[in-house]
Amino acid sequence: MAHWADLAAAEISTTGNTTQIVLTFPTGLVAEMDQDGNGQLSEAEFHLNHAALTPYFLETIQLSDSQGQKPTVVIAPVDTANVPPDLSIAPGTHSTAKLTYTWKETPRAITIDYNLFLPEVSTASYLATILQDGNTQTFVFTPENRTLVLEAEGASFWAQVWSFIVLGIAHILTGYDHLLFLLALLALGGSFDYLFKVVNAFTIAHSVTLTLATLDIISLPPRLIESVIALSIAYVAAENLWRKREKAERWRWALTFAFGLIHGMGFAGILQEMAIPESNLVISLVSFNIGVELGQLAFMSVAFSILALFKRFSWDKGIRYGASLTAVAAGMYWFVQRAFLG
Repeated sequence: MAHWADLAAAEISTTGNTTQIVLTFPTGLVAEMDQDGNGQLSEAEFHLNHAALTPYFLETIQLSDSQGQKPTVVIAPVDTANVPPDLSIAPGTHSTAKLTYTWKETPRAITIDYNLFLPEVSTASYLATILQDGNTQTFVFTPENRTLVLEAEGASFWAQVWSFIVLGIAHILTGYDHLLFLLALLALGGSFDYLFKVVNAFTIAHSVTLTLATLDIISLPPRLIESVIALSIAYVAAENLWRKREKAERWRWALTFAFGLIHGMGFAGILQEMAIPESNLVISLVSFNIGVELGQLAFMSVAFSILALFKRFSWDKGIRYGASLTAVAAGMYWFVQRAFLG
């Protein structure tokens, strides 16, 4: 549920000289047009604010062809009862509109520049399901990946792959609880070989449950998952404070593997919310997982280098102790918040 507020979804279809986008977007982007304050733009509110909505969509979603041709656009509301299942993100927070673009000539390639994101929200994303000549493809727009070139045969395979890799990188680098768990693991210290073993245990575990949860093979209540993730941070960090390093290192890899299984189900949340078409689920899942691993590797490389640098100073243990103490406090705060106040 955490991603509903910043998630948009759409079906993009092209037929001859017509391109149609059925877009479900956060109503908060046009909150001033939601006169009754119910979190959705009604048909009456669409018509009342049509003069403002048209230039808004023209500015934030721009289409052009390879010759620079600009289409005409007609914007209309969509009855929420007729919204496709994969576009029904969150009743009461999103609205759905149909944007119909008409070209003077059938375009050879269409460039879509998408900028309909919540301001300064790095986790914002927009899942596009592309329907073309009986084929279905998916592409994720993010603040770092805003442009898609749609050829006559659809989006390229590598464009789809890259969009989910970028989404995975952004997801891990904005997942502060996951990053704090990794930092707590590193704060104990140890050789590179030891840390490599521990991190690999975490990687294998969360990759397994990320896959199983996304495929709906396993399922646990989101509140339970997020609460256990918070507890995992607090426990690992607390172990750094009271348990002797030699004893902690002996079983840390197994403990990390167990907690990694829970973290994987947390990673899967955004893919489950997106309702990715089954025909593209494997590509999307593998690409997203690669992105998560790349983001995790980047973070750990930086954190390990900084902690290695601290070893030169007498206050190294104090820094590690302080980091672990902070992680305990943060983990317990998140646990109470997620278990009892969420």
